[in-house]
Amino acid sequence: MANTYKLIEARTLNSNQTSITFSSIPQTYTDLLIKASTRNLASNSSGINIYLNSTTPGSQYKEVRIYGTGSATGSDTGNSTISISTQGGGGGYTANTFGNTEIYIPDYTSSNYKMVSADGVPENNATATLLMLTAGLRSNTAAVTSVILEAYESSFVSGSTFYLYGIKNS
Repeated sequence: MANTYKLIEARTLNSNQTSITFSSIPQTYTDLLIKASTRNLASNSSGINIYLNSTTPGSQYKEVRIYGTGSATGSDTGNSTISISTQGGGGGYTANTFGNTEIYIPDYTSSNYKMVSADGVPENNATATLLMLTAGLRSNTAAVTSVILEAYESSFVSGSTFYLYGIKNS
């Protein structure tokens, strides 16, 4: 990565967990980047809910998502969370395989509403998979001091990894 990227925190799960929290995020960078390699215990659906400073879903969160499955495309919107697809635990996903997710939070210390962009894709040795791109907005002007990543409908499995980077605008 470029010299402007600084690893703030790295986590590897030693047991299944429903969520992880990056807290006490330094306010010395311009942007944040999270890279994750995860697997979810959910049998039919999988994903990561992304919360800034609080796990409380509500009207302050808006999102639009576009996705492709290998045989179809689509889009949807949401009004209570920001979420991204990740690797599922069943329903045709390749066993013991982790998906990849990248979450970008620009201008996280500003007094403006907070934007999030994310992309996620499971690794799958079948004919169908799911690539998802998400653009989200939290209508709150507080600086981001923590990011909570919550497994949708289940838990992240042991061995899932999460890396939080700070990016300086040089």
